[in-house]
Amino acid sequence: MPIDVEDAYRRFGPMVRRRCERMLRDPELARDAMHDTFVRVVRRSDDLDDRALSSLLYRIATNVCLNRIRGWNRRPEDPEEALLDRIAHADDPGASAGARLLLDRLFAREPASTRTLAVLHLLDGMTLEEVAEHTGLSVSGVRYRLRALRAQLHELEEVA
Repeated sequence: MPIDVEDAYRRFGPMVRRRCERMLRDPELARDAMHDTFVRVVRRSDDLDDRALSSLLYRIATNVCLNRIRGWNRRPEDPEEALLDRIAHADDPGASAGARLLLDRLFAREPASTRTLAVLHLLDGMTLEEVAEHTGLSVSGVRYRLRALRAQLHELEEVA
């Protein structure tokens, strides 16, 4: 059955907005990302199924936010603002810069979906089962990819 987007917006809009705010840390950017999430649903509403709609919207919102974050890393809209944000969130600038480089090297080797798995499990604190449900992977698949990611991280730490 096609998705009733207006009903989905009323029912799940607040959840999608909270997800975007958690990832983007800016209420205005989160509002825009929430709207982009529903625009994607509108464009594909005839192709999408309304079963597990909250999980679908959560996953779409996560991808919208991750795409925005990746875009900022490639070409910040306001370089001074991006720099200020990095400085504001860094406890120890040297350690933070080193960690950023290490993560950039780590995720350069991985598909974008692995970054999503890591964000959901490690940043959002979701269980492996919840991550599997939101991404459409099996629990063992999520566990395997996160374990491989940790192994590569340890390998990179030893080299650095």
